[in-house]
Amino acid sequence: MQISDLHNKVFGDNNEQLVNTVEKLNADIIVITGDLVDKGTDNFKNVFSLIERITAINNNVFFVSGNHEWGNAYTVEFLNGLRERNVTILNDKNIQIVENNMTLNLVGVDDVSRNHENSQIAFNSVYQEQYIILLSHSPGITEKYSDLRADLILSGHTHGGQVRIPYIGALVAPNQGFLPKLDKGTYQVGPNQYLYIDSGLGTSIAPIRFLNQSQLSFIRITNNINFIKGGL
Repeated sequence: MQISDLHNKVFGDNNEQLVNTVEKLNADIIVITGDLVDKGTDNFKNVFSLIERITAINNNVFFVSGNHEWGNAYTVEFLNGLRERNVTILNDKNIQIVENNMTLNLVGVDDVSRNHENSQIAFNSVYQEQYIILLSHSPGITEKYSDLRADLILSGHTHGGQVRIPYIGALVAPNQGFLPKLDKGTYQVGPNQYLYIDSGLGTSIAPIRFLNQSQLSFIRITNNINFIKGGL
């Protein structure tokens, strides 16, 4: 399951709606691709409560930072709070996971849009023969690096543009400007290499979503990759 760009938004009383969705989907692992909070968030009560409830459901929860975490005045306090609540922070690190007789390499980089990433360190000692998932808040990593050793790249950051127009798509996205090339969904970026952009749960700048429902994503990895989007 991929959760992205919450921006401290609350879904129902104590995030009951979001927690129920997480529990119902019962994923093997949960990855959070940044911007859990907004850069102006100074009270983490809601998001810490959400994380405590999610880690009570699933003990395989992984996080990479977004630009709003780095823009927040309390970044260190927030990241320490995630660690205390049993979230594994993949800040330019990788970890090997075995689930359902499948071995995955999960790699995470700090936010690319603010140049905090070190991809060389992040991929250190990763076995290329095994399936590799890269977590990067910004999809811009695929344009910054042409030699990423990942089979699947999971990103957020764009919010799907927040406002979408039929037959056109997103009007604007961070770091891409008007009519962005990478806004939401699945893109083939190399031979047998795919980028998936989740359009996220929350909003920033303006609390508006038009033709672009808040969502999290459920991803099933088999011989092929199937994306099942779960809206809220």
